[in-house]
Amino acid sequence: MNTTTARLPFLDGLRVAAFALLIPYHVGMYYVTWDWHVKSPAASSALEPFMQLSSPWRLGLLFLIAGAACQGLFVKRGALGTLKDRSLRLLLPLVFGMLVIVTPQAYFEVLTQAPEMLPGDGGYLDFWRFYLTAGKACRGDDCLVMPTWNHLWFLPYLWLYAAVGAVLGALLARVVRTDRELSLPAWAWLLLPALPLALLRVAVMPHFPTTHDLVHDLYNHLQYGGLFAIGWASRTPLAAGLWAAALRLRWVALGVSLAGWALLLVFNSYYEAVKHIDAVLPAARSLRGALTWWAIVAACGWAQRAFTRESPLLRQAGAAVFCLYILHQSVIVVLSQWLKPLALPWGVEAVLLIALTFAVCALAYMGARHVPGLALLLGIQRRRRGVATPVLGSASLSSSPQA
Repeated sequence: MNTTTARLPFLDGLRVAAFALLIPYHVGMYYVTWDWHVKSPAASSALEPFMQLSSPWRLGLLFLIAGAACQGLFVKRGALGTLKDRSLRLLLPLVFGMLVIVTPQAYFEVLTQAPEMLPGDGGYLDFWRFYLTAGKACRGDDCLVMPTWNHLWFLPYLWLYAAVGAVLGALLARVVRTDRELSLPAWAWLLLPALPLALLRVAVMPHFPTTHDLVHDLYNHLQYGGLFAIGWASRTPLAAGLWAAALRLRWVALGVSLAGWALLLVFNSYYEAVKHIDAVLPAARSLRGALTWWAIVAACGWAQRAFTRESPLLRQAGAAVFCLYILHQSVIVVLSQWLKPLALPWGVEAVLLIALTFAVCALAYMGARHVPGLALLLGIQRRRRGVATPVLGSASLSSSPQA
């Protein structure tokens, strides 16, 4: 295969779609029984099977795409340029988000779950001062330590992986040939990356569960860092065959992903009865880990059919999506509390909450992109001609996959 610099709009489309899923997913978190910042009075398990359809792979896909984008940035700007760019584009929005954007989430979490812990007269401004001065709200051993990054945990993780990738990339370029191509059959791309993800789920996750604490989150670092590394390698001859394999295996990957999801639903429905059977729980965890990769392969394969060329709409969505990510969870929390007194049927309320969240975030983006300082704080990168561009970079590869 001749190597070319081919732009792959399917990666841009995938990134937009994966981030767009965050809004309905986090609206769903308001209505399920799982722990979240605020909970609907109508919370039940009804939506949980549909939530589990995307939860194993959505974030892993974003780290894979981010790895591909960061490698492209590394090729253009080198290690130092990559570190400068990622620090500006990720850490500034993180700090601003923690100090300003995330505060309403913490406020309504304390207001609805432990109102006795509110400082002063219980108003938002008193709470904000408490939040900014490293306040702590506790119920027994369960404490909310502030300031917090809540859903913005993705930013420090991505910055860390980009920094490690840039440093390692610079070091390896001195000692390793980077033009060597790894030739694997298509089935290997479906199975080999799934094996470590399954092993991590069995051997590491039970001992190091998810915390979103950058220092104490071994399982997530191994999982997401590994997927970021695969995305990085996909921009090199070493793993460029991934995309062609995903396209070829899209039906198989979709089938095994849906089958795995169905099996996990059966397992969850009988969990109390079978959790003490030694072989069942490791098997379910292995399937959950492998499902992460199979679904990512399916998404990458089908995206190559759905997003075949660049378009103004896709470019505009790509420019807006990072800002919407920063804002969306706080908007959901605030709107959920605003809608609660209306006592709408939960299905109607959920649809309205999704629509209003998209609308509010889109309006905020359209206003903020014209204010340079605010645009930077909200992750909106602007070109010289005033056209916004995605903070996570463009999607192009050194080789073009064939159908």
